[in-house]
Amino acid sequence: MGLEAGLVVLVLLIVLALLIFTRQPPDAVLMGGLTLVMVCPIVRDGAWRIGVIDVDRALSGFSNTGLMTVAVMFVVVTGLRSTGAVDWIAHRMLGRPTGLRAALLRIIAPVGGMSAFLNNTPVVAMLIPAVTDWARRASLPASQLLIPLSYAAILGGTCSLIGTSTNLVISGLVSAQTDLPPIRMFDVTWIGAPSALVGATFLVLVGPRLLPKHGSVSQMLSDPREFTAEMIVPAGSPMIDQTIEQAGLRNLPGCYLVEIERGDDILAAVGPGQKLREGDRLVFAGVVESIRDLQRLRGLAPATNQVFKLNAPRHRRRLFEAVVSDTCPLVGRTIKQGRFRSVYSAAVLAVARHGQRVSGRIGDIRLRAGDVLLLEAGASFELGQRDQRDFLLIRGLEDSAPPRHERAPLAIAILVAMVLAAAFNWLSMLHAALLASGLMILTRCCSIVDARRSVDWSTLIVIGAALGFGAALDQSGASRTLAEGLIAIAGDHPWLVLAAVYLATMLTTELITNNAAVALVFPFALATSQELGVSFYPFIFAMMMAGSASFATPLGYQTNMMVYGPGGYRFTDFLRIGVPMNLLLAASAILLAPLIWRF
Repeated sequence: MGLEAGLVVLVLLIVLALLIFTRQPPDAVLMGGLTLVMVCPIVRDGAWRIGVIDVDRALSGFSNTGLMTVAVMFVVVTGLRSTGAVDWIAHRMLGRPTGLRAALLRIIAPVGGMSAFLNNTPVVAMLIPAVTDWARRASLPASQLLIPLSYAAILGGTCSLIGTSTNLVISGLVSAQTDLPPIRMFDVTWIGAPSALVGATFLVLVGPRLLPKHGSVSQMLSDPREFTAEMIVPAGSPMIDQTIEQAGLRNLPGCYLVEIERGDDILAAVGPGQKLREGDRLVFAGVVESIRDLQRLRGLAPATNQVFKLNAPRHRRRLFEAVVSDTCPLVGRTIKQGRFRSVYSAAVLAVARHGQRVSGRIGDIRLRAGDVLLLEAGASFELGQRDQRDFLLIRGLEDSAPPRHERAPLAIAILVAMVLAAAFNWLSMLHAALLASGLMILTRCCSIVDARRSVDWSTLIVIGAALGFGAALDQSGASRTLAEGLIAIAGDHPWLVLAAVYLATMLTTELITNNAAVALVFPFALATSQELGVSFYPFIFAMMMAGSASFATPLGYQTNMMVYGPGGYRFTDFLRIGVPMNLLLAASAILLAPLIWRF
């Protein structure tokens, strides 16, 4: 290994150590490491030069089409979320699990099936917010579901030629560098499907013991303040004639249904079998995050008609928490008497007093100093009240704009069109995503402001920096040295050589991109099979599996990086469950490949 390769490996080890043993932000750590290999002085051709890798190649990851696709998909997902389509998809696909293992099954089966024919990136990008919300409602830590979401997409992608770009890259290399027939759509299914089944079984049976629990739902919803909120079942609601359980109102995390007002009757201690009727007024008590979620439910509307008298369209409003000061002119008066909406251009949705819920209808509550109000108002409410003394504190709630449910079918149609365009190669994944994101904005499924806010820059920086590091490993020769060394250790036994090829591809994939890894190992595998005089087919499909089966680090596969931030994961979380997954999938592929395609 040369000096430059050794330097890149040293920096990589430092980066990995920081990711594993500290809680430094991964985007800062990876960009710091990439900066080191860009500016470190070295001697090349007898002269001092700056950097192991040139700047253009180091930063090429930030112009990578995969990274740009991820960035654009944030906008597409925002359109789906702003219309409530994500919630509808999650409800239809995920349902209501009875426990963690049931939840894992409900994720792995459909996601794996979708990923066999669709690009993994949009599948995972679309489902991250849906699974996060679903986990909260099912009282499960999202950290125990987002890694399986990524892994399910990876496993599903190994089941067909178009399931992942890795398979397409190897297929192209086979056509370009060998005389073998082209790889067909379902050739890889013979090894991909059994391996996916093995991986899924491991996730369901053993995963609950290895998946991290970063912040339980009870901890996330431990806000001591309990609000009272009233919702109504409007005309045309899909919840009409549904039971409380069918409508998903029975086991709301951090929130419970206190009573139902039906005309002059009050139904207390509401059972799960109670059917909802048009005009029912539902009284809820819960923490602010749960009350916010109620506002997003399709089929319910705020009971106060003040919400519908506000000037700004509902989809342009958001929720705010405001603490009433002792100088507020409405202190001592009811919300209705004080004409709260007219004075502040805001509607009161819920009230908390000394951490306890306040009984009675919202409009009849008499305000006191120190009351915490949950308000619906235009986005400029906080700015307009900044210099006033009526409220001690105003805090806007993230992701609190009411969904535009009437546009949900349009958002889903745009998503389906994007998927079909990419699946049938009418457009590249990036072109399809760009077109879909533009349509989301043009059709007002989401606003330009929301589209800008939706982009998770830390995730993009991590992906771009990781791609740059992969380029440094490649240019310095470190990756080539690793691959050649592993294959050389195996000697001349075909099965051992196959295992070495798999391990070389798998380890290289964990450090650089999957496509770069298979492109790097392919020529060594081809030359080795020719030297041994054995069929190249087992090596082809072993590399397909190894190039995709990257579970041990968040760097190994794009979807791992996508769930890294939203799941609040640490580097070691992937090692804990990913290393056993890697070994299990390696054993499965190395065993099956020569049995299906003889040496």
